[in-house]
Amino acid sequence: MDEEEDDASDGDGKFACESDLRDFRARNLAIVEPDLQLYEDEGITGAEFPVGGRFADTLGVDVQGRLVVIELKVSRGYDRVIGQLLRYMAWIREHQAEPGQGVRGMIIAREISEDLRLACSSIPDIALFEYELAVTLRHVNA
Repeated sequence: MDEEEDDASDGDGKFACESDLRDFRARNLAIVEPDLQLYEDEGITGAEFPVGGRFADTLGVDVQGRLVVIELKVSRGYDRVIGQLLRYMAWIREHQAEPGQGVRGMIIAREISEDLRLACSSIPDIALFEYELAVTLRHVNA
């Protein structure tokens, strides 16, 4: 989130700002992956997790105990985000993970660019996701 701040216009099926997407996703990690939990340790949570003077959007823990670094983009995810994610993953691996604990990464964006898809195609432990929003209405009798 520190290198690119994505803003989306209202009414186009996007979150208004990256912090809205981060907060929604932190409360609903099971949407991303069943049993994925927000990292918590001694009162520190994985939302806006500090990584060497910067902040990863989210740090989670998967069902196998691996740490999962999640980088969010409210609009399009371009290939430059992979460097940001890899830097965060390396910092987590070096400073946060227990010996032998795996670290993997995810990029979640409204749209994944072909350049980002290509850049990630040779990197193990990186998953790409595109999000969609939907709203349903229910009539309420007065």
